[in-house]
Amino acid sequence: KGDRPEVALAGRSNAGKSSFLNALGASRIAKVSQVPGKTRLLNFFDAGTKYRFVDMPGYGFSKRSGDEQAGWEGLIETYIRERANLVGLILLMDIRRDWTADEIQVRDFAESHGRRVALVLTKMDTLSKSEAQKRKQEIARQSHERDIFLVTERDRKTIADVEDFVFKNWVKSK
Repeated sequence: KGDRPEVALAGRSNAGKSSFLNALGASRIAKVSQVPGKTRLLNFFDAGTKYRFVDMPGYGFSKRSGDEQAGWEGLIETYIRERANLVGLILLMDIRRDWTADEIQVRDFAESHGRRVALVLTKMDTLSKSEAQKRKQEIARQSHERDIFLVTERDRKTIADVEDFVFKNWVKSK
């Protein structure tokens, strides 16, 4: 039911979308799997009574059939294109990966339909602080994105920074 603003979570399979959701909710609300492609539908998670997050199937490598993955693409495109209360899309990306044509396609598609995009770099705890900052700068240069966040499940403040940004800039302005 489209009764409140929604923020979609997109990213490559195994980018850390479910872990990010669990960190947001401070509990295990989403199943975290070592097998890429476990999320197969749009999953809605209320963020209190004001808005909700929507976990979408990942793109890239998945242990699912090509037909099933193609079905996800249509589901995601329709949702992004037509969902009236979708206020923005958080694109999650493993900080150790480079910005690729896949991320460009997701970002450009969302923006072409009037959706705001923020980039969240996950798994920053796999690098030193200086390496993480260096990777953030590289990805900012590659992507030309300005709303970029570094997060780790272990530091609640990094997660809270993203949630504060989303609420103040996307939800509250709706």
